Amino acid sequence: MRRLHLLFPILLSSGIIGACSSHASEPASPPAPEITPIFTIREIMQSMVEPRADTLWNAVSTEVTDNGATTKAPKTEDEWAQVRHEAVTLSEAMNLIQMPARKVAKPGDQPKDPKVELTPEQIEVLINQDRASWAKLARATQDATMAALKAIDARDADALSNAGGGIDASCETCHKKYWYPNEENAGKK
Repeated sequence: MRRLHLLFPILLSSGIIGACSSHASEPASPPAPEITPIFTIREIMQSMVEPRADTLWNAVSTEVTDNGATTKAPKTEDEWAQVRHEAVTLSEAMNLIQMPARKVAKPGDQPKDPKVELTPEQIEVLINQDRASWAKLARATQDATMAALKAIDARDADALSNAGGGIDASCETCHKKYWYPNEENAGKK
């Protein structure tokens, strides 16, 4: 019996150590996949951001003619779903442009209007000097787009129309900081 009393604590300790060591030997989680940007910020802007923002801005409009005012807005579930898809794409595009290794433009690309816009290289320097501001401005566009999504989900055409102003303001704030910060001075030389 005495032998059993001595053996019990040893067996108990072995069980506890064994249980602890089995957790320690679990495989570590796999490393995060390496994500390599393929397209430039300019290409994302041209293929994802601009067309989606245009769709949201034009989703609700009023035309006034001699016959009166006609309002255009999504009406069917399919129309609301399409506008929602555009808003989701616009919001996620803001995550894509923040990827640190993403270039602003292809090598050799020039500004559309050199009198007003900075070169892609100058824009990239500004972004890399203050990535926190770049991320904050991208987030502002996401926040403005979320207001549009809320309006879309509520099927509220007036709120969707109003949300367009927030999207426009957030885009313009970013462009003024990175693309054409000297716009006010253009043409004054």
